[in-house]
Amino acid sequence: MVKIRDGQVANRPIYAAIGVSLAGEKDVLGLWAGTGGEGAKFWMSVLTDIRNRGVKDTFFLVCDGLKGLPEVVSNVWPLTTVQTCVIHLIRNTFKLASKQHWDGIKRAIKPIYSAPNPTAARVALDEFTELWGTRYGAIVRLWENAWEEFIPFLDYDLEIRKVICSTNAIESLNARYRRAVRARGHFPTEQAALKCLYLVTRSLDPTGTGRAPWTMRWKPALNAFAITFADRWPAAETY
Repeated sequence: MVKIRDGQVANRPIYAAIGVSLAGEKDVLGLWAGTGGEGAKFWMSVLTDIRNRGVKDTFFLVCDGLKGLPEVVSNVWPLTTVQTCVIHLIRNTFKLASKQHWDGIKRAIKPIYSAPNPTAARVALDEFTELWGTRYGAIVRLWENAWEEFIPFLDYDLEIRKVICSTNAIESLNARYRRAVRARGHFPTEQAALKCLYLVTRSLDPTGTGRAPWTMRWKPALNAFAITFADRWPAAETY
């Protein structure tokens, strides 16, 4: 969120997207200013923009709490799997529970997100509901509401699970953006805010030395992707 003076100072959301290529390279794909009430039409324009700039296909789109986005992904990339951030789901679980019960809840939800397949995860959720549902019905509703976008990663190899279960990469980027925004107070225009965040983005890895360790960490996942999505994996010379 940034403060922009448009008649009067008000908060405006700025959205960022990170993409990881088949070579394991991470890039910020863009920055988009919103109004706070974004829906399917807005997200359709964002995804179309990314596609028009060269992203032909995506295996997974990992997002959290962005209404309208999951519904339009298939219009741009029909084969894309939408995955909610499992880490956020777990964090929100503990926000709804008393601290004295955290240990018990931790033991009860681990079989859900570490299940070998969606069927086992469903059994684990039913067991959690039986154990904690009366006291914490809100937690059960949280998992039920997120279920369809939670379970996709359970169908995949452990190496793939590790990289698609979280939006931590984008959270780290947002933390850098927030520091820059707080240092400047508010901005006279939307364009000024976007320019500031663009310069922050350019300063993240000016020498390019940060790419190498990131790429190496992704190698096991990329090998798993190559096997799992062999029918969609392009020839080596195209990426």
